[in-house]
Amino acid sequence: MKVHLLCVILLIGVLHNGYAQSFDRANYQLSVKKTSQKLTLDGQLNEDFWQEAAVAKDFFQNFPFDTSAAIAQTEVRMAFDDQNIYIAATCYGQSPDEYVVASLRRDFDAGISDFFIAYIDTFQDGTNGFSFGVHPLGGKREGLLADGGNRGVDTDWDNRWFSKVYNTNEFWQVEMIIPLSSIRYKQGATKWYINFARADRHLNETSTWVPVPRNFGVASLGFTGAINFAEPLPKPKTNISLIPYLTGNYSRDFVTEGAADEYGWNVGGDAKIAVTSSLNLDLTFNPDFSQVEVDEQVTNLDRFEIFFPERRQFFLENADLFSRFGFTRIRPFFSRRIGISTDTVTGLIVQNPIIYGARLSGKVNRNWRVGLLNMQTDADRARGILGSNYTVAAVQRQVFKRSNIAGIFVNRQVTSDSLNDFTLNTNDYNRIVGLDYNLLSEDNKWNGKFFYHQMLSPEAKPDQYAHASFLRYSVPRWEIVWNHEYVGENYDPEVGFVPRRNHWRLEPSITHTIFPSNQVINRHRIGFYSNLYWDTEGTLTDQFLEASYRINFMNTSFFGIWFNTTFTKLFSDFDPTNTDGEVLLSGTEYNNEGLYIFYESDNRKLFTYSIGGGFESYFNGDRTSLEASVGYRFQPYGSITINAEYNRIELPTPYNSADFVLIGPQLDVSFTRTLYWTTFLQYNNQIENINLNTRLQWRFQPVSDIFIVYTDNYFPEQLQPKNRSLVVKMTYWLNL
Repeated sequence: MKVHLLCVILLIGVLHNGYAQSFDRANYQLSVKKTSQKLTLDGQLNEDFWQEAAVAKDFFQNFPFDTSAAIAQTEVRMAFDDQNIYIAATCYGQSPDEYVVASLRRDFDAGISDFFIAYIDTFQDGTNGFSFGVHPLGGKREGLLADGGNRGVDTDWDNRWFSKVYNTNEFWQVEMIIPLSSIRYKQGATKWYINFARADRHLNETSTWVPVPRNFGVASLGFTGAINFAEPLPKPKTNISLIPYLTGNYSRDFVTEGAADEYGWNVGGDAKIAVTSSLNLDLTFNPDFSQVEVDEQVTNLDRFEIFFPERRQFFLENADLFSRFGFTRIRPFFSRRIGISTDTVTGLIVQNPIIYGARLSGKVNRNWRVGLLNMQTDADRARGILGSNYTVAAVQRQVFKRSNIAGIFVNRQVTSDSLNDFTLNTNDYNRIVGLDYNLLSEDNKWNGKFFYHQMLSPEAKPDQYAHASFLRYSVPRWEIVWNHEYVGENYDPEVGFVPRRNHWRLEPSITHTIFPSNQVINRHRIGFYSNLYWDTEGTLTDQFLEASYRINFMNTSFFGIWFNTTFTKLFSDFDPTNTDGEVLLSGTEYNNEGLYIFYESDNRKLFTYSIGGGFESYFNGDRTSLEASVGYRFQPYGSITINAEYNRIELPTPYNSADFVLIGPQLDVSFTRTLYWTTFLQYNNQIENINLNTRLQWRFQPVSDIFIVYTDNYFPEQLQPKNRSLVVKMTYWLNL
């Protein structure tokens, strides 16, 4: 704890000494005039106000180099009125036969597509913002930025906005209309921070208006210019949206003898209410998430639980305010815990209906963010499931330029018992209180986190807390990372994600990047990574040391080789194949070594592939692994991809050996920019299952959809069916 405190003191000193920004924002200012002229959304800049608008130009490269002007130049203009923000971009240097487009699907993959994207920081805090982008064939993507944009864009967020693209042989052009009601901002503001990014995949170039060093992504909010509005932004008009849904469903259980086919329907909905221009209230009643895409299966050879991200729309806006407390493997709150429970009859994880949910989140002012969530789940006595109430309160205060201090309170309270369907007189609860300090320097070179979380439960036990520190220093040629974690033996946040307890962890790493001056290789990366665990009594239980060498080629292909050594001391009995075979005994120790090689082809091509494989000693045996992916993009309508993974584990008698195969063909088709079809087939012999999930989505109005979702599960042997379901769902976004 003394070391932990010393790190905080040193970092505060670093912040006070300051790091000069690598650019002068005074050189990147864009005046934005107010207009009374109506915009005809056609991608052509025919309106008078476009001709009079100031121009953001002279874009600078971010990739493959960050020391020269962009080859494919871009010009951006902006305007506004009482309802909307208008953005127009002219993207020079591309003809239609040079376009690279992943698909017409909403939220297209920007990593393999041409694009123009605006990153908007409405509160000028350098940490949170909005992203709106298009590709040259009119595909759209919008998303949220958190943690300074260093984690990229969360495109699961969805909202109303409009765009139109116009193509010529010399350039492509886009007009955007972004309703002020779709974003959060301070009423009366006269300035926002912003950056614009452009990708020309034919040239393999990304560029930005404000230069962004190549060791950072173009979404980084540490590098933004200022847009200055001619008049203060107005107070939004009444901003209430109702999003009702209606579903019909059919399901059949082939395993349970005598089970009857089930038919049903459901109705519910969400509401979004703008309490202020920057604070939003989300409500949900009897929510249904049947349209959410299926999780991609993985082969689980780990001793611990696997994390799958949240995809449900209700939880996404300002999600970082609730979900980014702690670390990836020490989360005090994980929203996917809400709405699932254990069937005490079968022991299976099942969906538990949510009766209602309410979530207030957003900015109070530039320095303060708040979040309050309350959700109630229903009891299901036939399955032995009790109703529960979930409450989460979060507050965040900005300090220095881009850092913040945040506090969280999480409460899971059982609200039913053997006699009552609803009661607050139960002593079954689990609570977490925590404090996080999130560091982000003005120039983006330093970022990190320090936290302490305490669990409260009816039976007070020792060691019910966790604390950790993380610090990264990043410049183009060096990345140095330090991480420590402590998780107490009795720290068990039931609404969080903590797959491993009772340990100290150290995780330092260092990476050196070399940028050669040739037209073949973009960068060499040499890295050393270590991951060490001790139990709370100081005994080393796990040690993973890895040396790596990676090459990124100019044509986007990639090659890497990794060598590792591993030490494991089991603290519980474990079957390395997870096949209920003979177990390795607690307390036994194993030293292993491994080598892995991977190659990925040029992702701009229509035909792409990747292949990797490795060999390692594995506990008291050996493991051979192979993985491959083959894809074909039938531009611009979509792609077909086949991912395959094979693991061969060979252990001496009497332990089980095993072959694990995971194959996942996926078909993704965009018939138009509003009609999408996705089919995902997964064969996983580890869980003896073949899963088919096919989903048709028609966006018949902005943020209004009809979904048809069909799911089948089979036993691999003779393709005997397990269960089958069909869901038809309609949602409609209604502005009041």
